[in-house]
Amino acid sequence: MSNVDHFNRQNIWVTFMRRLISTVLAILIFLFISCSKNSSVVLEASPPSDMTTVSRTGFVIQVGAFRKLDNAVRLTLSLNEKNLDAYYFKHESGLYKVRFGNYLSRPPAQENAERLKQAGYIQEYYVVSPETFAISQSPPSGLDSVRLEIVTRAQSFLGLPYKWGGYTPEKGFDCSGLTMAVYDLVGLHLPRTSLAQFRSGTPVSKDNLDRGDLVFFLGQNKNRISHVGIYTGDGKFIHAPGKNKIIQVDSLSSQYFRNRFAGARTYLSPDSQD
Repeated sequence: MSNVDHFNRQNIWVTFMRRLISTVLAILIFLFISCSKNSSVVLEASPPSDMTTVSRTGFVIQVGAFRKLDNAVRLTLSLNEKNLDAYYFKHESGLYKVRFGNYLSRPPAQENAERLKQAGYIQEYYVVSPETFAISQSPPSGLDSVRLEIVTRAQSFLGLPYKWGGYTPEKGFDCSGLTMAVYDLVGLHLPRTSLAQFRSGTPVSKDNLDRGDLVFFLGQNKNRISHVGIYTGDGKFIHAPGKNKIIQVDSLSSQYFRNRFAGARTYLSPDSQD
């Protein structure tokens, strides 16, 4: 074999190997990107349960007794500007009141309330004790009374505007303030965001939903949790649907919510009564 033939064959072999390596690398890169895209959906839609972020509501500061909802809204927004996670609600008396804070004991709650009062942010206040919440008063035999209280509390918000949080292009509409407020009112303190609430609950199948469980939905791109509501039974749930809209009832069977349903979570178990 001449040196020229040997050289040509060597070039052909080198060229073949280079093309083979390039093809293999291209396939590996494609698979990596595809897997990364798929895993992001799975991680967002089915995160692990983490019960450590759900706790019993402690001592809470309550302020105001407003006949006009707008006054309660203004106070709530001013307190939230100070990162106090305040929310308004309709009291059994028919008046609108505002609550905020979650303290392990009464003294720090009173101290913080006094500081806010001295600074002129609030006026008269009342410290709510944990033993007054439904979760503390429910019988050891079951949590049906707590579930009923969750639904009743949620229903008391129907027709009211949602103005506790806000809207940002990055996070979307902050609907989780409603679920946090309702659960706080019965004695369970949930995380603030819908994604954190999804991660902190115990998974429940759609067929085993019970009153008071939370139902979660994917956003427009269907790649992350972006919405949450309170299941009330019979395939219905209460939620804050969006900016400048009122709190209302919708159905899980509607096409929009059926296509975006991401799962459900419960936060009620015999351990939650301890």
